[in-house]
Amino acid sequence: MEASALGLHILSLLFGLVGLLWVVPHPEWVASLPPIGLQAFSWSMGNGGVAYMVSGALAAVLMGSRLLGVRRLLMFLIPAVGISLASELLGTSTGIPFGDYGYLSGLGYKIAGLVPFTIPLSWFYVGLSAYLLARVALQAGRHWLIHFEAILLGALLLTAWDFVLDPAMTRGLIPFWTWFQPGPFFGMPLQNFGGWMLTGTAFMTVANLLWGKDQPVLNRRQLLGPLLLYGANFAFALLVSLGSGIVAPAGLGLLLGLGPALGLWWSAPPALPSPSEGASGRIVGGRG
Repeated sequence: MEASALGLHILSLLFGLVGLLWVVPHPEWVASLPPIGLQAFSWSMGNGGVAYMVSGALAAVLMGSRLLGVRRLLMFLIPAVGISLASELLGTSTGIPFGDYGYLSGLGYKIAGLVPFTIPLSWFYVGLSAYLLARVALQAGRHWLIHFEAILLGALLLTAWDFVLDPAMTRGLIPFWTWFQPGPFFGMPLQNFGGWMLTGTAFMTVANLLWGKDQPVLNRRQLLGPLLLYGANFAFALLVSLGSGIVAPAGLGLLLGLGPALGLWWSAPPALPSPSEGASGRIVGGRG
């Protein structure tokens, strides 16, 4: 089921790429479709974003249940969804902490008429994959600041995804949200990145505290799923940005996001037999 959910998520991302980068720029092709094709195109444009975010969340839930166990997964999922939703509701109503922005259509039902229900799901599944990869540094370190360093690194990987995603989603052929007071970074205020770091750091810190001494330790084989989930979403944002002619954020995102994520995955210990490894393939207990 986990592989099927991840495959469906990646397929949804590929479908979205084709729609945004080829179908939308060629309206003559859309106009030539038969009525059933036009209906399918209309449905996909209205629900494609919902499909890829829901499938991404499902893949993360199944993956997290296997790697962390249900209890530790919920200790991450609930703060991630709750804190990110609170930040988004505050941001769309007051401009704090991201800046003055608002969501358009195409991402599903809006909570309180402001934030699509899919947005907290995306914070959760990209945040989980980013934090599990960042924790490689935590596994190798011993000094007392290592937990804080891993949390900041996870929040940076999450924010680096937004470096690439936000310009593509606001300045592409089909925008999904808009900035009411544009800023200097391809229409975004620099405050936005501070808001992303703050929100990611907040829910990763809560999860780390809730895990307590029951901290997960994952090897390279186990981290392949989180890497694929993070990498697929990063690649989607990267290709949409490049397809829209937005190059600079893509380079910054590669430098601070995908590059470090690959390096962290590779630096994780390879899969080795261990007496503490459970039948499910996850390390039981972990190190603090």
